[in-house]
Amino acid sequence: MLLLKLFFAFIQVGMFSVGGGYAAIPLIQEQIVNIYGLMTLEEFSDLITVAEMTPGPISINSATFVGMRIAGIPGVLLCSIGCIIPSFCICLILAHFYYKYRSVGGVQVVLGAMRPAVVSLIASAGASILMLGLFQAELREVVVGELRVVELGIFVVALFLLRKYKVSAIAIILGSGVVGTIIYALLGAI
Repeated sequence: MLLLKLFFAFIQVGMFSVGGGYAAIPLIQEQIVNIYGLMTLEEFSDLITVAEMTPGPISINSATFVGMRIAGIPGVLLCSIGCIIPSFCICLILAHFYYKYRSVGGVQVVLGAMRPAVVSLIASAGASILMLGLFQAELREVVVGELRVVELGIFVVALFLLRKYKVSAIAIILGSGVVGTIIYALLGAI
């Protein structure tokens, strides 16, 4: 029964994640955390962090990690296949119709109209991850008094380095991990 839940959860993710991996994050969270309760929000945040650092598409990496965490190798296979199959079928169908009707003006209008929805899904995922990192809570549960100052400092410095000096995102991720580990090691020693 658990394997079927995982499979159907990731079929839905694969079917409705228009806009790529980052747009899939809120859908994965809804299925795995909110609907089925298979992970806590904190575990999901850790999963997204690992999935983003691992090479490959974030939705497939997330499916793999959720499957392994919850049901082992059978979970990995079913989650990954569930995530891939709908997208594969939809892409084949859309590619056929796109090449057949790409010169029709309405097609370009529809594609242009979808962009704002995709951007909002990505922004929603980013805001959720930011709030979880800074307040250890979802956006609707933020309490200003629980601000995590260390994470806020690392975020501000990382954002500054990315925008002002165009430092590599990989260097920022690795540096943030090292700095965070050192700071928490020092705070734990005090």
